[in-house]
Amino acid sequence: MLVLEDVLRDRGSRYAGSAGRVVSRQEINAFLAELRRRRKFDRATHHSWAAILAEGGPLKGDDGEAGAGAVILKMLEREALVDHIVVVTRWYGGVHLGGDRFAHIVTCTRAVLAALRGLV
Repeated sequence: MLVLEDVLRDRGSRYAGSAGRVVSRQEINAFLAELRRRRKFDRATHHSWAAILAEGGPLKGDDGEAGAGAVILKMLEREALVDHIVVVTRWYGGVHLGGDRFAHIVTCTRAVLAALRGLV
Protein backbone atom coordinates (compact mmCIF):
# COMPACT_ATOMS: atom_id res chain seq x y z
CA MET A 1 0.00 0.00 0.00
CA LEU A 2 1.40 3.36 -1.09
CA VAL A 3 0.28 6.25 1.14
CA LEU A 4 1.19 9.90 0.60
CA GLU A 5 0.09 11.82 3.67
CA ASP A 6 -0.53 15.55 3.75
CA VAL A 7 -0.23 16.12 -0.02
CA LEU A 8 -1.85 19.53 0.30
CA ARG A 9 -3.87 21.82 2.54
CA ASP A 10 -6.42 24.48 1.69
CA ARG A 11 -8.60 26.51 4.04
CA GLY A 12 -8.42 23.92 6.77
CA SER A 13 -9.01 20.88 4.55
CA ARG A 14 -6.19 18.35 4.25
CA TYR A 15 -5.66 15.84 1.46
CA ALA A 16 -3.77 12.57 1.14
CA GLY A 17 -3.41 10.03 -1.66
CA SER A 18 -3.13 6.25 -1.57
CA ALA A 19 -2.80 3.44 -4.08
CA GLY A 20 -2.42 -0.29 -4.29
CA ARG A 21 -2.88 -3.29 -6.50
CA VAL A 22 -6.40 -4.76 -6.61
CA VAL A 23 -8.00 -7.28 -8.97
CA SER A 24 -11.55 -7.58 -7.59
CA ARG A 25 -14.27 -5.67 -5.81
CA GLN A 26 -13.45 -7.67 -2.67
CA GLU A 27 -9.85 -6.46 -2.83
CA ILE A 28 -11.06 -2.88 -3.28
CA ASN A 29 -13.17 -3.24 -0.14
CA ALA A 30 -10.23 -4.79 1.72
CA PHE A 31 -7.91 -1.95 0.61
CA LEU A 32 -10.38 0.69 1.84
CA ALA A 33 -10.85 -1.19 5.13
CA GLU A 34 -7.06 -1.42 5.62
CA LEU A 35 -6.71 2.31 4.95
CA ARG A 36 -9.42 3.07 7.52
CA ARG A 37 -7.63 0.90 10.09
CA ARG A 38 -5.10 3.70 10.35
CA ARG A 39 -6.44 5.91 13.09
CA LYS A 40 -5.70 9.13 11.20
CA PHE A 41 -7.46 7.90 8.06
CA ASP A 42 -10.43 6.57 10.00
CA ARG A 43 -11.13 10.15 11.08
CA ALA A 44 -11.18 11.47 7.48
CA THR A 45 -14.36 12.88 6.02
CA HIS A 46 -14.06 11.36 2.52
CA HIS A 47 -12.22 8.49 0.85
CA SER A 48 -12.95 9.00 -2.87
CA TRP A 49 -11.56 6.27 -5.10
CA ALA A 50 -11.44 4.70 -8.54
CA ALA A 51 -10.07 1.52 -10.09
CA ILE A 52 -10.09 -0.17 -13.49
CA LEU A 53 -10.18 -3.93 -13.14
CA ALA A 54 -9.04 -6.17 -15.99
CA GLU A 55 -11.91 -8.47 -15.01
CA GLY A 56 -14.68 -6.08 -14.01
CA GLY A 57 -14.01 -2.79 -15.74
CA PRO A 58 -14.09 0.69 -14.21
CA LEU A 59 -15.38 1.24 -10.67
CA LYS A 60 -15.51 4.38 -8.55
CA GLY A 61 -16.77 5.71 -5.25
CA ASP A 62 -17.30 9.31 -4.18
CA ASP A 63 -17.81 8.69 -0.44
CA GLY A 64 -19.82 11.90 -0.15
CA GLU A 65 -17.48 14.00 -2.33
CA ALA A 66 -19.76 14.26 -5.39
CA GLY A 67 -17.92 13.74 -8.67
CA ALA A 68 -14.55 12.93 -7.11
CA GLY A 69 -14.48 9.28 -8.16
CA ALA A 70 -15.14 10.25 -11.78
CA VAL A 71 -12.19 12.66 -11.75
CA ILE A 72 -9.85 9.96 -10.41
CA LEU A 73 -11.23 7.39 -12.88
CA LYS A 74 -10.64 9.68 -15.87
CA MET A 75 -6.99 10.08 -14.83
CA LEU A 76 -6.58 6.31 -14.42
CA GLU A 77 -8.06 5.79 -17.89
CA ARG A 78 -5.56 8.27 -19.39
CA GLU A 79 -2.71 6.38 -17.72
CA ALA A 80 -4.22 3.01 -18.71
CA LEU A 81 -3.58 1.90 -15.13
CA VAL A 82 -5.36 -1.42 -14.66
CA ASP A 83 -5.78 -3.47 -11.48
CA HIS A 84 -4.84 -0.62 -9.15
CA ILE A 85 -6.93 1.56 -6.87
CA VAL A 86 -6.24 5.23 -6.25
CA VAL A 87 -7.83 6.85 -3.20
CA VAL A 88 -7.93 10.57 -2.42
CA THR A 89 -8.65 11.17 1.25
CA ARG A 90 -9.95 14.50 2.55
CA TRP A 91 -10.30 15.80 6.06
CA TYR A 92 -12.89 18.57 5.78
CA GLY A 93 -11.70 21.80 7.37
CA GLY A 94 -15.03 23.58 7.77
CA VAL A 95 -14.88 25.78 4.65
CA HIS A 96 -16.54 24.81 1.37
CA LEU A 97 -13.91 24.80 -1.39
CA GLY A 98 -16.28 24.83 -4.35
CA GLY A 99 -14.60 23.89 -7.63
CA ASP A 100 -11.15 24.09 -6.04
CA ARG A 101 -11.76 20.67 -4.52
CA PHE A 102 -11.58 19.12 -8.01
CA ALA A 103 -8.19 20.74 -8.60
CA HIS A 104 -7.04 19.27 -5.30
CA ILE A 105 -8.29 15.81 -6.26
CA VAL A 106 -6.32 16.09 -9.52
CA THR A 107 -3.20 17.22 -7.63
CA CYS A 108 -3.42 14.28 -5.21
CA THR A 109 -4.08 11.78 -7.99
CA ARG A 110 -1.10 13.10 -9.98
CA ALA A 111 1.13 12.77 -6.92
CA VAL A 112 0.04 9.16 -6.38
CA LEU A 113 0.48 8.27 -10.07
CA ALA A 114 3.96 9.80 -10.08
CA ALA A 115 4.88 7.83 -6.94
CA LEU A 116 3.57 4.62 -8.53
CA ARG A 117 5.65 5.25 -11.64
CA GLY A 118 8.68 5.59 -9.37
CA LEU A 119 8.02 2.14 -7.90
CA VAL A 120 7.75 0.35 -11.23
